[in-house]
Amino acid sequence: MLFAQEPLAYRMRPRTIDEVIGQDDVIGSHTALYRMIKNGYVPSLLLYGPPGVGKTSLAYAIAGTVQRPFYMLNATTAGKKEMEEIVADARFEGNVILFIDEIHRFTKAQQDYLLPHVESGLITLIGATTENPFHSINPAVRSRLGQIKQLQPLTKEKTLALLHRALADRERGLGDWHIDISDEALSIIAEGANGDARAALTILEEVVYATKQRDQYAVVDVQAVLSCVENKSLTYDKQGDTYYSLLSAFQKSIRGSDVDASLHYLARLLEGGDLTAVCRRLAVIAYEDIGLANPLIGVKVMSAIEAAERLGMPEARIPLSVVTIDMCLSPKSNSAYKAIDQALIDVRNGKGQSIPLHLQDAHYAGAKHLGRGIGYKYPHDYPYGWVAQQYLPDDLIGVQYYQPKQNGEEKQFASVYERLNERKKQ
Repeated sequence: MLFAQEPLAYRMRPRTIDEVIGQDDVIGSHTALYRMIKNGYVPSLLLYGPPGVGKTSLAYAIAGTVQRPFYMLNATTAGKKEMEEIVADARFEGNVILFIDEIHRFTKAQQDYLLPHVESGLITLIGATTENPFHSINPAVRSRLGQIKQLQPLTKEKTLALLHRALADRERGLGDWHIDISDEALSIIAEGANGDARAALTILEEVVYATKQRDQYAVVDVQAVLSCVENKSLTYDKQGDTYYSLLSAFQKSIRGSDVDASLHYLARLLEGGDLTAVCRRLAVIAYEDIGLANPLIGVKVMSAIEAAERLGMPEARIPLSVVTIDMCLSPKSNSAYKAIDQALIDVRNGKGQSIPLHLQDAHYAGAKHLGRGIGYKYPHDYPYGWVAQQYLPDDLIGVQYYQPKQNGEEKQFASVYERLNERKKQ
């Protein structure tokens, strides 16, 4: 029977690097890594990428190619005893390959025990992580894992190739079955897996089982596929690299005025389930990227956020999509946030420590004896509510933090700013 053995995704793991589908930039026949492994040499590696792209499978394939003992541990559960046993086996058998999943969770105690054996060549270490290794991997570990390889989600074409291989493979796949499945159904699986090889094979196995009519015979209909695909690959680790990359791509798409890309990333974030993060990022974008070019956008965004929070999902998507499109098509300006950043640089560098005496608080007895408040000109007493006088500290006179842009409503602010500066000079 089909399910009396390991899951299809497990059975279809590549046995050698020649069976690996996708990842041509990492392990294609033209790469140095491929030639090294074919010649029997395996460097210590760090494999980095989202779930389901084949990090574990590639490690198995490498070990299978060089015919070397292979061990697998998870950094969150592995103890010293397990590592001691592997080291003992390595001393008996010679060099072994140790694959450590979630290596970003490697503790100092684990490092101190294992890394000397990696340095001596007794163990070839292959680590895997979904986190950005330059943010999450200890430098001591990263330096021992000389090569860092980023694996990418499979393309739709590569995913289809994997599905066809599973359907044809009589030894490990579904080749002994008669499966009536259309190209449309396979295409839906490939798209629904979203580049995740494990998810694609799992969905295929599920739909075959869901449409099984008798032993080793299944007629797969599209509706069954749609049911199995639904929401299969739409979650993500909210502490992971993909999560922050989605937020970054969302903001950069709005900044770049690309409505369709912005809506795509908004949809992915909303399906991920973190409405709070989406709302917070929208508020940031309103003031960081649009700012003075359209000052009312901040009010609109806060109204949309309030509506979204009161409505909850799925209705929250509506006000958020409205304000996302509004921000995409709005004129953009970062002049305000650039101006405050420049001011903060001066403050942090110790500039402008003083306050002109005429601006200092004079609402107490004895203030005049200290010279405070004397000579202050009250702007409301002058035509147009403006009068020339010094406001900046002495060492910052003449500094201009604000560099206006000629976008949207900021044109008016720029015009007023320039006129006031001309009056100051007069």
